[in-house]
Amino acid sequence: MADPRGFLKVRERELPKYRPVEVRLLDFKDVQEQRVAGSAYVKVQASRCMDCGIPFCNQGCPLGNLIPDWNDLVYKDQWQLAAQRLHATNNFPEFTGRVCPAPCETSCVLGINQPAVTIKNIEVSIIDEAFDRGYVVPQVPERLTDKTVAVVGSGPAGLAAAQQLTRAGHTVVVYERDPLIGGLLRFGIPDFKLEKWHIDRRIEQMQAEGTRFRTGVSIGEDITWEELRSRFDAVVVATGATVPRGLPIPGRELDGVHYAMDYLTQANHASNGDAPENQILADGKHVIVIGGGDTGSDCVGTALRQQAASVTTLAIGKQPPLERPENQPWPTHPVLFEVSSSHAEGGERAYLASTVEFVGDDSGRVKALKVATTEYLPDGRRVPQQGTEREIAADLVLIAMGFVGPETSALTTQSGAEITNRGAFARRDDFSTQLPGVFVAGDAGRGQSLIVWAIAEGRAAAASVDAYLQDTTQLPRPVTANTNALRP
Repeated sequence: MADPRGFLKVRERELPKYRPVEVRLLDFKDVQEQRVAGSAYVKVQASRCMDCGIPFCNQGCPLGNLIPDWNDLVYKDQWQLAAQRLHATNNFPEFTGRVCPAPCETSCVLGINQPAVTIKNIEVSIIDEAFDRGYVVPQVPERLTDKTVAVVGSGPAGLAAAQQLTRAGHTVVVYERDPLIGGLLRFGIPDFKLEKWHIDRRIEQMQAEGTRFRTGVSIGEDITWEELRSRFDAVVVATGATVPRGLPIPGRELDGVHYAMDYLTQANHASNGDAPENQILADGKHVIVIGGGDTGSDCVGTALRQQAASVTTLAIGKQPPLERPENQPWPTHPVLFEVSSSHAEGGERAYLASTVEFVGDDSGRVKALKVATTEYLPDGRRVPQQGTEREIAADLVLIAMGFVGPETSALTTQSGAEITNRGAFARRDDFSTQLPGVFVAGDAGRGQSLIVWAIAEGRAAAASVDAYLQDTTQLPRPVTANTNALRP
């Protein structure tokens, strides 16, 4: 542990400051001020990690991060050892330390009666310090096997599996249909939350270790799944859950109504310098975002940077409470009302708002949304309350209601992969499918989830692939897949 009395001497959480709103809305750079290497406040915050006996934060993190260990090492100014402890369970802490919702913090024992330890910020401070000091170097395998593995998808699950398998000595090729590596890390998350040089820096390390990357290749079209299976000894499917949840109400076909990820992807391409033709833009428009999650928040921040006339977020449910409710006791991860950096920048948020209809003008373009107050029925269903309908002006509507599952048609048609009743790829607890040598990791198997689950499943799937190829493995198995196994 760190300072035995640290949590008694330092009771307040201290986090990095944000750039002024009027400044950060002028660009897509990180909303936080530039971090100062080795900042003293990080060591002070690490000292708040108490001798709790049972570190529930380890259990709260799907990766099983050794949080008290690296808190203690940061407090003692042993940054290189802290980075080693961090990398022992997490391939990409620079990603999780920026975009993970930090379920570890809601599991922190100190959080019972004090603000929790700033685990997420300490994590990202360790990895930033490690890169600055040159502690992050390629880990080239000592020997190579004669086995080959294809990883389909370059999001966090695919990258984690690829790095683990490369380090085990296998020849790994990552296939990505987009022009650049990173999946939704690259094209789904705005730069103001995750600047893309963080991804580039890690890819350089992976390439130096021996991982090969093939971009602009769509498996199922450019190469069939059966061809891929014939070329490689094993295949890891890490395509994510990219099929958006629809909103089939009147007027859905109107011009100006789009899925949130289509909008964000184009904005990220533009930030990369390759703006698409006919880009969806919010400039001068009244923007409505349907859905109050992280994707909706990203849409708010992006629209404000594109100088939207107004931005309104609609959520069908009740406004979450400010404090942990009784039915979500510690150490569970509660649903609370949160103000993201994007929400702090502007816009309005409305709850109990059920969208009834998209209203269009004579040209076929959306001009308003007809919404009603949400009514909760005794059986728990949520329906529009009769007689409460009203219209909200809208020039651009972004549907950010989450994702229903992966794109499955090509793999099921070409290889006969089985699908669960939730629309994900069926798999066993060791991440294998009924197809010999084919494994599924991340959102493609568990459905839409957190980045920490994606990395954890990528690591665990890599261990199963290694055992399949060599009958044994020394790779860690951080998680067990949810039992969505092998039934339609």
